[in-house]
Amino acid sequence: MLFSVTMRVDLPTDMDPGAKRELLQREREYSQELQRGGEWVHIWRVVGSYANISVFDVADGDRLHGILWNLPLFPYMTVEVTPLAAHPSDIRAG
Repeated sequence: MLFSVTMRVDLPTDMDPGAKRELLQREREYSQELQRGGEWVHIWRVVGSYANISVFDVADGDRLHGILWNLPLFPYMTVEVTPLAAHPSDIRAG
């Protein structure tokens, strides 16, 4: 199943710089592992925001839920999930 996920991050301004670096490194490693595995298909930065729009290709909503809850940045995120379906006018849909 395909899902569009918008993630907005709001880190505390007084977060310890070392803890912040470590958190961001864990986030990068986790997200890149999912990208290499094919479940995190696309990730785009939202211009002017600490946010991204991503596309996930996962078995179901439960799998996506597990992925999102395991994001190291999840406690600092606002997440919006939209299930996607093929559009009949898409020339690549076959």
